[in-house]
Amino acid sequence: MKHVLVVGGSGMLADVSLWLNNQGYHVSVIARNLHRLNKLVDKVPHKNRITAISVNYNNDEWLRKEIISTVLKNGKIDTVIAWIHSYAENALEIICKEVSNDSDEWNLFHVLGSSSNLKEIQKNVPISNNCSYHQVQLGFIIENSHSRWLTDQEISEGVIESISKNKKLHIVGNIEPWDKRPS
Repeated sequence: MKHVLVVGGSGMLADVSLWLNNQGYHVSVIARNLHRLNKLVDKVPHKNRITAISVNYNNDEWLRKEIISTVLKNGKIDTVIAWIHSYAENALEIICKEVSNDSDEWNLFHVLGSSSNLKEIQKNVPISNNCSYHQVQLGFIIENSHSRWLTDQEISEGVIESISKNKKLHIVGNIEPWDKRPS
């Protein structure tokens, strides 16, 4: 059975976690909010295929320990979907290192905000030779003369599309014109 790690998988990526569970994957979900994590686990139809990991991914050693633990318990990780806030400077590097150590070939779907410089970020992501790197950039929606940020459902649908179609770069919504973004 394939093993997927979803970082931030109980908030805006909750529907991604549920979808992956329904697709037959074992899903390990890293979340900082225990209440939302428990709500997600309650919704999962296949409870034997989910591992809830309540960890602050800004705590490097704790994060490393939890990744090693889920690999030991559930097998190597084939795919990582990562929505990581920029203040957790080492989180993505730790995840990449630990997953690369235990996996042959694996995919990283890096979920990024609308103002992210994708080329600059890609230069700085510590990608190993056994990792296929994908970027999912979240934008905004323009409706008539107004704009709004994406809903959690739209974000999840965009990430699911990226995974399903194995897209290297996927923009969800609009990122241009930048001056039309919501304030």
